[in-house]
Amino acid sequence: MQKRILFVADEPKVLDDLKRMLHPRQATWIMEFASDWTETLELLTQQLFDVVVSDLRLPGINGTELLRTIRERYPNIVQISLAGSDDAITKTVQPNFQFLAKSCDIDRLTLAVNRACAVRALLANEPLKLLVSQLTALPTLPALYTELMAELQSSNSSIKKIAEIVACDLGMTAKILQLANSAFFGLRRHISSPVDAVNLLGLDAVVSMTLTIQLFSRYKSEQIPGFSASKIWNHSLRVGWTAKHIAQAEKQDNEVVKDAFTAGLLHDAGKLVLATEQTQAYQEMLKLTQTEGLSIKDAERRVFGATHGEVGAYLLGLWGLSNAIVGAVAFHHEPASAQTQRFCPLTAVHIANALDREKQPLRSVPFQPAFDLDYLSSLRLEGRLPVWTDIYRQAAEAQPA
Repeated sequence: MQKRILFVADEPKVLDDLKRMLHPRQATWIMEFASDWTETLELLTQQLFDVVVSDLRLPGINGTELLRTIRERYPNIVQISLAGSDDAITKTVQPNFQFLAKSCDIDRLTLAVNRACAVRALLANEPLKLLVSQLTALPTLPALYTELMAELQSSNSSIKKIAEIVACDLGMTAKILQLANSAFFGLRRHISSPVDAVNLLGLDAVVSMTLTIQLFSRYKSEQIPGFSASKIWNHSLRVGWTAKHIAQAEKQDNEVVKDAFTAGLLHDAGKLVLATEQTQAYQEMLKLTQTEGLSIKDAERRVFGATHGEVGAYLLGLWGLSNAIVGAVAFHHEPASAQTQRFCPLTAVHIANALDREKQPLRSVPFQPAFDLDYLSSLRLEGRLPVWTDIYRQAAEAQPA
């Protein structure tokens, strides 16, 4: 089915460039173009659009107001904003909206549109919505993460202030220092203060780990035979680290590297939610993997009507994380379903997760091939497996105790 997409920009040259670059997409996209907010509103009231791609700078409306107005009036429309490097607005709303550089190529724009539409279709899936409605205590966005994001977005943010926020949570501080002093991050001196840890690990890594650590802290019990939150934590840490370094090895930009790390850390969040909120059904699901030899995702779909990847993606979508992260979590077992046409965070997470499942399979679950070789071949990446395997080996060896 063709996607209907509205492009908005007030500069005639930008619109002309878009029309020229997007001409080959006419077979799969129905495209409209608007030059101001008034024309945009008229088109939105006349037609149903799947996606709005808009320049952040439009006459007569603030960038934040534009984004929020479309979300409030048309919540089902996917929004992608084109921002210049000097657009300060991206720093204040970035956690909730997707941005691309105005200078991005057509392949990157196509990838963003296809991935966002795939995520939207997934999250609108009726069995998934029914399952989520039965979860009585879906976790909320951790307060510490919210506090950190607010500080990062303030005009006078500093590493010292970020470290002080982290230091207020003793459990979080202990985890950050443990990781900072592990071989995982290759730091050459002992780190004893949160300020040094934040400074040396980097703000992006600290924020991602904060979100993950806070989520895992909710699930400490080991009530289900064959299920271990601590094992999932160790697996997630290896996948996040490996995904980050695979993205770097493939010469991806910092945004892809950062999102690969975050998505790798959070890719199994749905397992925690299902095991805690649907304990009996989760036990039945695990039995299916033994009695019928089903993979985890196939057994989950039979019992729950959705997979842990989809449940985790739904949760992260509610929290306002980017489509790149949500999509990587949703499709990490089935990357071809995301309709991606180039390397993205999903690619890195799929590879990292597959490597860990191959090298350290869960003993309670029959091993099944984890790589989607057709997907990797479509991206012409199948020859990179030796490089990725070496990266994974380094992650496993550096895993903190």
